[in-house]
Amino acid sequence: MNKYSFALQYTDYTFLSIAEVSELVKQKKVSPVELVNSCLKRIELLNPKINAFITITAESALKEAKMAEKEIADGKWKGPLHGIPIAYKDNIDTAGVKTTAASGVYKDRIPAEDADVVLKLKSAGAISLGKLNMHEFALGTTSAISYFGAVHNPWNIDYIAGGSSGGSAAAVAAGMCYASIGTDTGGSSRLPPSCCGVTGMKATYGLISIDGIIPAIKSFDHACPITRTTEDIAILLNVLAGDDSGPFTRNIDYRQSFSSIKNPRVGIIESYKASDEIKKSFKESIKVLESLGMSITTVSVPPEPQSDAITHAELESYHGPLKSKFKNLYDPVTINDISQLKKISVLDYIIEKNKMELDRKTISEKLFRDADVLISPTNAMETPTISEAMESGPFALDPFNTEPFNYYGIPAISIPCGFSKSGLPLGLQIIGPRWGESKVLDIAHRYEQATQWHTKHPDLKG
Repeated sequence: MNKYSFALQYTDYTFLSIAEVSELVKQKKVSPVELVNSCLKRIELLNPKINAFITITAESALKEAKMAEKEIADGKWKGPLHGIPIAYKDNIDTAGVKTTAASGVYKDRIPAEDADVVLKLKSAGAISLGKLNMHEFALGTTSAISYFGAVHNPWNIDYIAGGSSGGSAAAVAAGMCYASIGTDTGGSSRLPPSCCGVTGMKATYGLISIDGIIPAIKSFDHACPITRTTEDIAILLNVLAGDDSGPFTRNIDYRQSFSSIKNPRVGIIESYKASDEIKKSFKESIKVLESLGMSITTVSVPPEPQSDAITHAELESYHGPLKSKFKNLYDPVTINDISQLKKISVLDYIIEKNKMELDRKTISEKLFRDADVLISPTNAMETPTISEAMESGPFALDPFNTEPFNYYGIPAISIPCGFSKSGLPLGLQIIGPRWGESKVLDIAHRYEQATQWHTKHPDLKG
């Protein structure tokens, strides 16, 4: 075997984790070209049914895969993302590739530069397969409202995939890519993973750059990894976290987070919202944590503070100029919502923004005195069908349990924890203190290792 040869295994690697498949790539047991081809075949087979991808960059992905194959064969392995096929939510700028925010307003928009998260992942050797469908302009929780059509849940295509990062979760769940990058303004990287049976994490506000991302509400926006396992989240955080030129540099190996907490204390959020079926699943999750020797307590989380001034001002600042020019290119539901935005004075905006910044600095001391992490169900309700979502509106999937932690800017993850009677996945949300990503990952990983929910995959046929 010459130095450029990779073993041909003819094995199905579709649902391996990044941690697993990257080791095979490193050992030259599987080629990045093989992984990309396999993902592209699944996209061709399944995307007409699931509608997770808006743009597929097959040609450039294969070119990058051949380059990665040569680099690895030459002994220039860059790390566990080298040669791994991933994809990006379509509000994340990609140079030379359409970035539409799933809106007719931007249906032909092609950015000149990559978003910061794209640049970092390219440097790590990750290969982009394309851009993922979403709720228009990230202004909803269903991904049923999109210029390119609704995203369908891989477990049952009659149901929503959650939003706004619906395509990002559905693509990972369906084995179309090994990870995706979504965004989260009120739960968009946790609700869709909960609906689709994968893992999604929102880090502390500011830890991952949002430069080059079309904003929803910039003060609450996060760029977020979506994967199949907690370890894979850690692998992506190692690349995405921090900014060498800014105040948020964090030289932490998040894969070293596991089992870092001695005698873990878990706080159940007293005011969580859930249907009876979700409560039952959540109680089973608590039993698992107790069986792992964790002490369980109850924690009172104050009601989410008022943030209408921030929300309305930031939405209006972005969409005001667009709606005056392109009103007819928005979905009618979206334009109706943004047309009702209130005029906010600069003073009211500054007052509310300053209060939020203070709350973000003080919340950890209030919430985590007696607990290392907090838990709640991710979803407050069972996943609705697409027809139900279209009837109920853009926020048909209630973000009650996820939204407060965007205001507070603290890390939160959703991991698979069971299934509803309708056969759709359910999620467990784990929340940590400011800059407490390691604690969140530790508890999530322990739960994952004690259960098998993350190993379940939809039975898909083209």
